[in-house]
Amino acid sequence: VINKPEGLLSVPGRGIEKLDSASHRFHTLFPSSPEQCYVHRLDMDTSGLLIMAFNKEAHKKLSLAFEKREVEKTYVALLEGVIKENSGIINLPMRLDVENRPYQIVDFEQGKEAITRWEKLHVTWIGDDKFTRVRFYPETGRTHQLRVHAASGLNHPIKGDRLYGNRKEGERLCLHAESISFNHPITEERMTFTYPPEF
Repeated sequence: VINKPEGLLSVPGRGIEKLDSASHRFHTLFPSSPEQCYVHRLDMDTSGLLIMAFNKEAHKKLSLAFEKREVEKTYVALLEGVIKENSGIINLPMRLDVENRPYQIVDFEQGKEAITRWEKLHVTWIGDDKFTRVRFYPETGRTHQLRVHAASGLNHPIKGDRLYGNRKEGERLCLHAESISFNHPITEERMTFTYPPEF
C-alpha cells in the first residue's frame, strides 16, 4: 500500500512522456512484481492510498475483492462553500461524455450506478472563503465519481478541481484517499491502512 502524491499518474498513459506513474515506479523498485501491479487507480490529481500487488496471485485475489465490493475506502475532501446538511447519500448514475473526454456526466438513462455516502466534518476559512471538510464513503468506484457527486450531487465542487470546479493558479485538488480496508490476499486477515491528507 503506497501513498500516491497528487500530480502523479496511477498507471502509465500513452507515450513515453506519460510512462512515469505510481505503478511504473513500483514495478521498477520490485521487478519481480507483475508489470500491471496496480489493482485500482486514483485520478492523477487525487492523492492517497493505492494498493499494488507483488505477484499475480495477489493481483487476482485483490481484483476480485474490488469486483465484489469487499474493499472499503474513505476519502477526505474540501468542498467550496458551506454544506448545511450533516450527512447523506448521493445516488447519481454516471457515464463518460464521449464528445468531451475525460469529463464524466450524470445520465439517468445510460449511466452506470454510482453511490456515495458522505458526512460533514467541519467548516473552515481559507483566506476570505469558507470550505466544508467532508468524508466520502464510495460504494461504487466510477471514474471521477467523488468529483462529479460533489459538484452535481451536493452542488459544492471540490476545492481545486480543474474539471468540475474552479481551480485557481497553483491550487491542488483537495481530494485524498485517506483509508483503505481489505482482506490480505494470502492470509485473509482484515487489514486497514490510514494516511491523513496534507490539506
